[in-house]
Amino acid sequence: MSNILNKIKKTHSSRMYLQQAKGKDINQFLADFADQLEIQAEKIIRANKKDLARMDPANSLYDRLLLNKERIIQIAQAVRKVKKLADPCGKILEKRKLESGILLEKKTAPLGVVAAIFESRPNVVADISALCIKSRNAAVLKGSKDADHTNRAIVRILHEALKKNALPAELILLLPPDREIVNELFTATRYIDVIIPRGSNNLIQHVRANSRVPVIETGAGVCHAYVHKDADINMAIRIVFNGRTSRPSVCNSIDSILIDHEIASKFLPQLVEKLKEKSVNIYADKKSYQILKGYPHLKKAAGEDFYREFLSLACAIKIVKNQDEAMAHIEEHGTRHSEVIITKNKKAADLFLEYVDAATVYHNASTRFTDGEEFGLGAEVGISTQKLHARGPFALEKLVTEKWILKGHGEIR
Repeated sequence: MSNILNKIKKTHSSRMYLQQAKGKDINQFLADFADQLEIQAEKIIRANKKDLARMDPANSLYDRLLLNKERIIQIAQAVRKVKKLADPCGKILEKRKLESGILLEKKTAPLGVVAAIFESRPNVVADISALCIKSRNAAVLKGSKDADHTNRAIVRILHEALKKNALPAELILLLPPDREIVNELFTATRYIDVIIPRGSNNLIQHVRANSRVPVIETGAGVCHAYVHKDADINMAIRIVFNGRTSRPSVCNSIDSILIDHEIASKFLPQLVEKLKEKSVNIYADKKSYQILKGYPHLKKAAGEDFYREFLSLACAIKIVKNQDEAMAHIEEHGTRHSEVIITKNKKAADLFLEYVDAATVYHNASTRFTDGEEFGLGAEVGISTQKLHARGPFALEKLVTEKWILKGHGEIR
């Protein structure tokens, strides 16, 4: 057995201690972990600076990698919110007596060992670890080299908090960042119950194609804002500007803007005046390009630009004939993440909300709200864009499975 597989096996074995732990001890661990994240924030920032020094600031992943005091406090607050949530394990979902006399129960149970593969997102270490421990799952974490110093700094704090609360440090295993060991994760079917990739579309597709362990996909976000002909123009500008510029490197930011042709000549000049404040690069289709000539950051869109998750201060713009064309465009180019219609027309909004196929659909609100913490879930493993087991913010409530329990008196069949 390889050294990596042996470590994974120890993590698998350690989950039994967690499943027998008292809820108050788990909550105390989470409280201690959150406190120490803030107390040791400078250590985390120093480690983070080592990682940042190896990355070009122009890289779209730079912002995701960056940690400062404010962001560390936000991570700690998310851990505290997880602590306050109810234990998702051991809930009785069904209880009845069979004709045989056997008492049947169905209850929630931990998944077991959750593996996560992620890129340049050190907050994932804290979020997933907190969610897994709260749901009585062990976790195997595989980060990228980009964030290795930061990941290790956070895991050291995790291990200290686990040991302080008489929980095995092996419950949280951070693997080396080397790509070569990923295949050992993919084949560890005896010791890992599910793998969750969180990162680029290339990463997600690689995990899907190669893993023998079941995969829960947290997808890339190519998110659309559809500005309907009956939109409030000022509201539309505010929503699009927030969705594109508030934090452009995250998956719930708006990448493509679709505008009804009836209002395009009125809406687009006002929109670009606002986007000019952040020097947003615009990839425009032929019709919108004609309207926007003179905007300093304007480019002609190629077909592939409407499939892009930009992760930067850039977006694609397309003028559509009507709502049917807008919804068809989203169906073809979207990633089933988050989509919004901006309109005062209730019938148009209801049609969009009912028939657009995405994990999260909005009417007159920014897609930036697609987030586990915003939804009151404490934190999230990621945004699931698939339809089996979990969809949308994948958080505590979905880190469990079901278990049938039958209690008899010697009955035989």
